[in-house]
Amino acid sequence: MTGSDVPPSFRLAYVPGVTPAKWVRIWNERLPGVPLTLTGVSTDEAAGILRERGADAAFLRLPVDRTDLSAIPLYTETTVVVAPKDHLVAAVDEVTVEDLADEIVLHPLDDSLDWERLPGRPAIERPATTADAVELVAAGIGVLLVPQSLARLHHRKDLTYRPVTDAPVSGVALSWREDTTTDLVEQFIGIVRGRTVNSSRGPAPAAAEPKRKPAAGNSGKPSAGKAGAPAAGGARKPQRKGSGSPKGAPKGAAKRGRPRKRS
Repeated sequence: MTGSDVPPSFRLAYVPGVTPAKWVRIWNERLPGVPLTLTGVSTDEAAGILRERGADAAFLRLPVDRTDLSAIPLYTETTVVVAPKDHLVAAVDEVTVEDLADEIVLHPLDDSLDWERLPGRPAIERPATTADAVELVAAGIGVLLVPQSLARLHHRKDLTYRPVTDAPVSGVALSWREDTTTDLVEQFIGIVRGRTVNSSRGPAPAAAEPKRKPAAGNSGKPSAGKAGAPAAGGARKPQRKGSGSPKGAPKGAAKRGRPRKRS
């Protein structure tokens, strides 16, 4: 199979916490002949897989180095603290970073929050992943600050979470290589941005055929004086029976009467 014979496809990577199902569904409706392949990657791997051409586009967490990558910020997430259900934070609706000053705050290696200064007290070791940190929280080792979608992703019945009002937030963006902005990438950007099929970036709708204007002086009604049409002023009067020239007589000949009987 040659390169031109290979059917087109679209490869989409996404980091934990991002749910691309809605956009994938729209893609499948609009481009049923182009399969979309999903690849889950860690937060740290997302930019690298784009640079290595392992994906055409990716949902990743900001910030991202835009030296060779384009990115469209989509939304930001609330940061929450994950703690055991019997922890003090479970008794309030929200907390501040200062409220966690005496807590051991776990800081996984794949943390996506941009901290200037870590809150609370550091743990002896950093967990490798957020999933590992959640297990430590369940074991009573400390608490964990993450974007809300990650707290939902790793939800457990014995844990809860509360918003942290003054913590850094995590932004999610759609990103791709600047030098590979293909038509398929543009199609996916349009889907994510909510463009409709008939938008300027989508397929152009068929133009309606313009109505033909009637020629000058032609109103669409039969004109007076045309063959087979009645003359102006109404319908023609029918000829009286026996009037006019006899059949076969020369045109213009007068009608002859009966000869008079001679006396």
